[in-house]
Amino acid sequence: MHEQFTKRVKFSSQNKMLFLIICVGLIVGFLLKLFVFEILTVSGESMLPTLQDGEHLLVSKLSYGIVEPYGDQLLFQWKKPRRNDIVIYLYDNKIVVKRCVATSGDLLEFSYDTSYNHSLKVGDKEIGLSESQYLHLKDSTSVPEGYILAIGDNYDVSIDSRTYGFVSERNILGKVLCK
Repeated sequence: MHEQFTKRVKFSSQNKMLFLIICVGLIVGFLLKLFVFEILTVSGESMLPTLQDGEHLLVSKLSYGIVEPYGDQLLFQWKKPRRNDIVIYLYDNKIVVKRCVATSGDLLEFSYDTSYNHSLKVGDKEIGLSESQYLHLKDSTSVPEGYILAIGDNYDVSIDSRTYGFVSERNILGKVLCK
């Protein structure tokens, strides 16, 4: 009776190869997720109509450099975001998806009228500002070196650079490739 329980399980060479392939696949998948690609789900309406709530996004983590594993900045940077790129970064410990509307050195023009209608003009885009957003940004004549102005496409509901300021290029974790 004791012999039944002491039998050893022998793996055939075919089973060993399958096990090895599965292990290598898991390691490669883990490294791709960690350094190369991310699949995210949109939560909220700040990027409407471009991105819908619940939509899935494929993000390239290598677009601008190598992201620090489980961190919030780049270890190495080889490219800078360009105007109209849709980027991801951390704000308030959450991954945020916004459009880069201005990059380092881009001029910012502000306008306002007596009824407190404020706006920010970047290139050919005119973006509305609340009173507090205007007061927050009004002293900036251009985007500082090493930063971007990131704004959601749905200006009315988006909490973005107009509220919390410019985003450091080193904190941009990736670029949205497709939805």
